[in-house]
Amino acid sequence: MTKVIKILGTGCPKCQTMTNLVKDVVSENNIDASIEKVEDIMEIMKFNVMTTPALVIDDVITIKGRIPSKDEVLALLN
Repeated sequence: MTKVIKILGTGCPKCQTMTNLVKDVVSENNIDASIEKVEDIMEIMKFNVMTTPALVIDDVITIKGRIPSKDEVLALLN
């Protein structure tokens, strides 16, 4: 089953770092996932997230306000 990953962030450097990190983990581990970048502040607010970047996996907020390690992202996706 394809995981739906959303990265909530307005395009700040931290948000871009998280996006690249998640893409790396997905490709390095052949994970079946779609990655969507959510930059619209109104969309971000629907998740009740006040600090970005935030990582949403299958509509569950897993990380917010910080950049995770690759291992942490991998663990969340398995």
